Amino acid sequence: MTQILYTEGSAIADTKAPAGPLEGKWEKRKFDAKLVNPANRRKLSIIVVGTGLAGGAAAASLGEMGYNVKAFFYQDSARRAHSIAAQGGINAAKNYKNDNDSVYRLFYDTIKGGDFRAREANVYRLAEVANNIIDQCVAQGVPFAREYGGYLDNRSFGGVQVSRTFYARGQTGQQLLIGAYQALQRQVAAGTVESFSRHEMMELIVKDGRARGIVARDMVTGEIEPHVADAVVLATGGYGNVFFLSTNAMGCNGSAIWRAYRKGAYFANPCYTQIHPTCIPQHGDYQSKLTLMSESLRNDGRIWVPKRAEDCEKDPRQIPEEDRDYYLERIYPSFGNLVPRDIASRQAKNMCDEGRGVGPKIDGVARGVYLDFSDAIDRMGKAAVSAKYGNLFDMYKQITDDDPYEVPMRIYPAVHYTMGGLWVDYDLESSVHGLYVAGEANFSDHGANRLGASALMQGLADGYFVLPDTMNDYLASGPFEPLAPDDPAVVEACESVRLRIATLMGLNGEHSVDYYHKKLGSIMWERCGMAREADGLRQAIHEIRALREDFWKNVKVPGTPEELNVSLEKAGRVADFLELGELMCIDALHREESCGGHFRVESQTPEGEALRHDDKYAYVAAWEFAGDGNPPILHKEDLDYEFVHMKQRSYK
Repeated sequence: MTQILYTEGSAIADTKAPAGPLEGKWEKRKFDAKLVNPANRRKLSIIVVGTGLAGGAAAASLGEMGYNVKAFFYQDSARRAHSIAAQGGINAAKNYKNDNDSVYRLFYDTIKGGDFRAREANVYRLAEVANNIIDQCVAQGVPFAREYGGYLDNRSFGGVQVSRTFYARGQTGQQLLIGAYQALQRQVAAGTVESFSRHEMMELIVKDGRARGIVARDMVTGEIEPHVADAVVLATGGYGNVFFLSTNAMGCNGSAIWRAYRKGAYFANPCYTQIHPTCIPQHGDYQSKLTLMSESLRNDGRIWVPKRAEDCEKDPRQIPEEDRDYYLERIYPSFGNLVPRDIASRQAKNMCDEGRGVGPKIDGVARGVYLDFSDAIDRMGKAAVSAKYGNLFDMYKQITDDDPYEVPMRIYPAVHYTMGGLWVDYDLESSVHGLYVAGEANFSDHGANRLGASALMQGLADGYFVLPDTMNDYLASGPFEPLAPDDPAVVEACESVRLRIATLMGLNGEHSVDYYHKKLGSIMWERCGMAREADGLRQAIHEIRALREDFWKNVKVPGTPEELNVSLEKAGRVADFLELGELMCIDALHREESCGGHFRVESQTPEGEALRHDDKYAYVAAWEFAGDGNPPILHKEDLDYEFVHMKQRSYK
């Protein structure tokens, strides 16, 4: 008898996006939304969890509007959010290069890049407000690269044929975050924002169907603290660390959005994870994370492997031009090395699977391809290449001890970004009233694959320009009835946190938390990584369930909960990953098509490209928690395309 993995519930829809032409939807929504006058804003409170670009921008903007904001983050400083790791740039359709760019072209490239699995209205709004982001950041003093005449410079990124990416050398995310951090600290000084460093959200407080606060743990003292508000914003990033090895900082986790999922927030498209093609390859079994090399390197670097397997162990400088396979330029002549990330990643895997990978072998297979700058150095000169990419080249040399000015870099795909996340409507409100979700923590803008330089764009769009104009509509009905510390909703949330911590501390098993995290990561990478197929996904679900059962019997968490305890922090996050990983596999199994980063082996064209099935799967898969031990409930939101035509992607 086949086990029931999920049940299907009622269809859902986004009821907040106005009807009418694309270019008028956002203005109409802003005009129709209720307003809160400045005097009343002082009576309302908002909790923001996460202070990366989305959370930091949201907290700063909402504080400047006059709301009382509490900002929570687990790092020592809001400046340590993982947004700093974004290297390559941020998109906006300014058309500074006079190459026929436009808001509509940015919208279309983003919809197409996501393999027609995102909402038109949300994506058009993202493209529309992107120009405002650049103006905002320039006003803040973000040091974008400039041309000789003083104009902001642009470069191109994968999936497009224009130059629309604004950048600050190879540290764009860091510079943008400093801008958002300055805005945030200004409000901290003004008293509208109260910041809570070294605090981790452990639970969502829900009262009468509304999000009313969070339970946080002081990571230094171990104290469990309830905090209540009129609304909650989650801006906690993605869940890529479910794979253990990824480009994410080791502290990145999915616990905040998973806690919200268990309290009623729908989780949309969890199987949509992005594999980034430009990462330093894994070099051993004891590695704890992978390092991203900016996608901007694909502007001037050329990707190749030897044509013959017997040449793979040679010094690449000794392999003549005629014996090199510039495979992306060969297969996709129109886009070449600038194809989208999902396509570049799969082709790199294909080359290595054919036995033409380079570098050290992992499990008997060389997992690497060359990213070669010799042509660019000959064309532009070493100084010009250094001016554009110097800090990235320095980072690569420090990690690998190879000089990329002299020897081609070696790269290989790695888990990077997650397009799935909590389901939100046009206002960025989840299925739990009063719970808003911003940036990578939501699902809304990227479909099945994110184009490069769009993460920073979405984070700042959500934080600076969307939430400040949509949360008013909800908050106009507040302030809501105050919640006392002894309110049943608050007590229940706090007690559930204490019970979970006590259970973890009391197990005293045989294995460390990392032992389970590595095993889960291996299952996810092998069964739900760059290629997925039905039998493998079913096996993954079986293995994850067995691993989760063993975790709750045999994990060992040393120390005590009343102190700084990194093992306890990890244990809670891995426990959530063990549940999230199963839902990812269920979602991947139910979607019997290939689209973007979700590649089902059973659904591909004769050329090995992703094959969608728009007649069956042109919908958002929004999953509802049905209680421990019960299969999740699938709710479908149909994707109706009025303004673009869905077609199979081609970058040839």
